[in-house]
Amino acid sequence: MHNIPDAPTIEGATHLHSGKVRDLYRLDDGHLLMVASDRISAYDFVLDTRIPDKGEILTRMSLWWFDQLADLVPNHVVSTDVPEAVRGRAVVCEELAMYPVECVARGYLTGSGLLDYQSTGEVCGIALPRGLVDGSRLPAPIFTPATKAAIGDHDENVSYEAVVSDIGRDAAERLRDLTLEVYARADGLARERGIILADTKFEFGTRLRGDAAGDVVLGDEVLTPDSSRYWPADEWQPGRTQQSYDKQIVRNWLTSPASGWDRASGDRPPALPAEIVERTRSRYVEAFELLTGETF
Repeated sequence: MHNIPDAPTIEGATHLHSGKVRDLYRLDDGHLLMVASDRISAYDFVLDTRIPDKGEILTRMSLWWFDQLADLVPNHVVSTDVPEAVRGRAVVCEELAMYPVECVARGYLTGSGLLDYQSTGEVCGIALPRGLVDGSRLPAPIFTPATKAAIGDHDENVSYEAVVSDIGRDAAERLRDLTLEVYARADGLARERGIILADTKFEFGTRLRGDAAGDVVLGDEVLTPDSSRYWPADEWQPGRTQQSYDKQIVRNWLTSPASGWDRASGDRPPALPAEIVERTRSRYVEAFELLTGETF
């Protein structure tokens, strides 16, 4: 990931790490501050252009989903009482020992899963029926883990057995079962609101302290348009690229003649036009409002 800007200085917090969108700070022993910026990434670049309010939308959506899932798995959020400079787009969270695996659930075939299927008939070692196309609903949701890539690299799909060899069979089973359980709950809630949750990724860790040390906890963001593929249910049509509630508008513009950018050149993408910024922001807001029933 190229050109991630310096994280802002926050009084009383020590900067630890910056990712594509989030900045992580240490507050004290056991507590971190996770800040969602308005950055947006595409094709392994963090773009120079920001999407206004994106960080707040992602934070509020994650908090809403954590509430919907609280009876299935605990989460890392401790408080939303955060420094004024990042109010509304940050949470105080519990420090966890994170598992080195992206826990991906797929209910539909698209993206990297589709590419794997087209070349092998499988996704992450799971054989799928013949004749599936882009957007096909799978017979049942599947767990398709990926390795966590360094910034600038793609996550790489791996088999379940690779996860077993990395973290042990008991932990792998727990993560697989939780991933599919959470996906089922989220898919049902989204479907009631006219939205298909095609696929999503979760990150889990274990508690480090106290009587609950070792318990599995859901961390990072959850079920946002950045970590999930949401489609309008009434527009779903297998066999073509689906309309989605995410940054597809940005990707489409960057690869169109209008942008003047050659993806294969290695050059940084150009700044986004105001119209693309506003359309992208509107898409994020629409997803938030449809799912949560709240007004942004």
